[in-house]
Amino acid sequence: MVISSGIYDCSTLEGFIFVNDNQTIVGLITCEICGAECEIISLDSMEEGKGIGSCLVKAVEEQARQHHCTVVSLITTNDNLHALKFYQKRGYSLVEVLPNAVEKARALKPEIPFIGHDGIPIRDEIRLQKTSVSI
Repeated sequence: MVISSGIYDCSTLEGFIFVNDNQTIVGLITCEICGAECEIISLDSMEEGKGIGSCLVKAVEEQARQHHCTVVSLITTNDNLHALKFYQKRGYSLVEVLPNAVEKARALKPEIPFIGHDGIPIRDEIRLQKTSVSI
């Protein structure tokens, strides 16, 4: 994964999985703790609307608390309205817009599409965070 905070191999990151009753993985979240900040790098839920994503985010927030982090943050792209809605409903605030950040990421990972969700051009990254008061 290539985002403005770094280049990540998600298979090497800490994280949590969500397993259904059939012992099938239906959700995965990865994160990285650096000092007082925990950054969510990826979140995938194969069954939306069942609380899987919320459960995984809460697990990362609990891990952040245990490591005495004061901030949990993440980066998403401007086209990912679903993620923007999801995280804001869970107490995350938009704290920074990184104009044209995806253009820089495409230089390293050319397969990043130009058009994303709902036909929106993918250009910018948006950083969201939740502070220790609300973690």
